[in-house]
Amino acid sequence: MRRPSPAKVLIALGTRPEAIKLLPLIAALRSDPRFTVRLCVTGQHRDLLDPILAMANIVPDHDLQVMRPGQGLEALTAALVSGLGAVIAAEKPRRVIVQGDTATAFCGALAAFYQRVPVDHVEAGLRSGNTDHPWPEEGHRRAIAALASLHFAPTARAASALQAEGIDPARIHITGNTVIDALYWVRARLAAEPQLASGLDTVTQRFAGKRIIGVTCHRRETVHGDRLACIAKALRTIAMRDDVALIFPVHPQPAIRAVMAQALQGHGNVALIPPLDYPHFVRLIGLSTLMLSDSGGVQEEAPALGTPVLVMREKTERPEALIAGGAKLVGTDPARIVAEAGALLDDPAAYAHMAQERLPYGDGQAAQRIVRLMAQEMA
Repeated sequence: MRRPSPAKVLIALGTRPEAIKLLPLIAALRSDPRFTVRLCVTGQHRDLLDPILAMANIVPDHDLQVMRPGQGLEALTAALVSGLGAVIAAEKPRRVIVQGDTATAFCGALAAFYQRVPVDHVEAGLRSGNTDHPWPEEGHRRAIAALASLHFAPTARAASALQAEGIDPARIHITGNTVIDALYWVRARLAAEPQLASGLDTVTQRFAGKRIIGVTCHRRETVHGDRLACIAKALRTIAMRDDVALIFPVHPQPAIRAVMAQALQGHGNVALIPPLDYPHFVRLIGLSTLMLSDSGGVQEEAPALGTPVLVMREKTERPEALIAGGAKLVGTDPARIVAEAGALLDDPAAYAHMAQERLPYGDGQAAQRIVRLMAQEMA
């Protein structure tokens, strides 16, 4: 009996977080003889994306290189829809996979929809309830949900959000989040090959004896108004403590670099360092007493490693970590950020309550579940 030909799937990704969260799924699909995988990279985060792919020895089949200096969202969206549409037309995949809430994910879903190719959405159903927080990601998520065929929700709460929007429950599957798959994979590699993250040795030696606070800040809405300046002010105040040191991989966005350099450059308890590849970033979370971040991914990763995270945003689409007790929403008011960080640093009981491994986003088997569900869909 002749075996059926493998089903071709096209995966579109363009940013560092997408790459991290899709690496486990790419590996799982490529190891399954029922699938042929084609990968299209848009280059939305060029410098931050390439090291992630290199770490996993992944070479894309298509690279759109869409980013241009000073490019606005309108021009980026047009370039993405056009470029991804051309790749879909050439590859003729059975399905297109997108992840999360980026412009690449939204435009990949739209381009596939225009060509009547089913779209499978990884990390579906995240909602903050406010299209301004995070912006424009919340709008992207809602639009992708209207276009997708299969919705791979990381949690029961995400699945419920999709059902509330009228999505057919039969098309929604709770899988866990693939970021936990990636986190566990990298943690295991670091245990076997610690040299993969040895680039942090110099800065950790510099701050020997101090409690490390890891910092990330990159969201678009953070840059608008005075939020970025407020966060910088809070960080400078926290760094005045003698017992802590801030390690801050600074996002390449010029506005962020300028504000943070002005507030923190040259401070003895602050290390402003270039963006980290994933092994180094996982090591940073692991060695940090706490994380201060506006990132979505850190809200998932830090609790899984038992590192408390204070979320410097007004709203979050990831309330599960808040409910589980591994994260706390603190906004961007400097006094609030300083007070909440101080409470954790100075109250051992409060710290011990948050500093426990919590897994509201899955068990590290999300990619395998997604592959099984896709195979069932195409059987």
